[in-house]
Amino acid sequence: MKTTVRSRMIGNIPVLEVVPEEKKNEVLPLIVYYHGWQTNKEMIFSQGKKIAEAGFRLVLPDAANHGKRKQMMSEIPSLIFFDSIHTNLFEFGYIVDYFKQRGLCDERIGVGGLSMGGMTTCALLTQNPEIKAAACLMGTPKLTAYRDRIRYYATKFGRYLPNDYEMLTNWIPEYDLSRQPEKLNGRPLFIWHGSEDDRVAYADAVEFIENNLDADLTVELEEGAGHLVVPQTVEKVRDFFMRELQ
Repeated sequence: MKTTVRSRMIGNIPVLEVVPEEKKNEVLPLIVYYHGWQTNKEMIFSQGKKIAEAGFRLVLPDAANHGKRKQMMSEIPSLIFFDSIHTNLFEFGYIVDYFKQRGLCDERIGVGGLSMGGMTTCALLTQNPEIKAAACLMGTPKLTAYRDRIRYYATKFGRYLPNDYEMLTNWIPEYDLSRQPEKLNGRPLFIWHGSEDDRVAYADAVEFIENNLDADLTVELEEGAGHLVVPQTVEKVRDFFMRELQ
């Protein structure tokens, strides 16, 4: 199915809207799809296009400090990283409301992302019951553990962290899906992770899955895969959203 791409500014958020061309003005399921750390919306456009072709209005935002919103990165570990996720959380509802106000989406709302975008996805599930289905690719639902791992390695390698690091990031446990998996409340979650991921702990994904066997999880754990999403994985994400949102 042929798609059309529109660049929009939603407030100060640059987004790409990818939608089947003949349905661009119709009400469609909406998926907000987030990129990873130090990338941008254009770098995951091909993924978005593949998903949108199945009949979705797919929105790719530039996270704060990325893409058209890029600024000089701080040398303090995780400052910009967590600021970017936090801003995604603030902006998600604003993006959805934009399309609802224009009559372009209904209650079929999905969210997905990879790496930092996958962490955003899991965090959003803790506070946004309007999300009907979600996909986390090589991210983690264990956001607090990820924060603590950054502290461990920063200390190990002599990097500066403020003494009140935990207080400055005290919002994180409230958005940690692994600490409140009941917030899934029956909603389907797709999880993909590679066993050789050297950036986001594969073991955390496995532990979350094993601790939530009663949840509606679609799990793809790929032996030997690293921190990279391949086209076949995106096809599985597309099929997941087709099954759960259409």
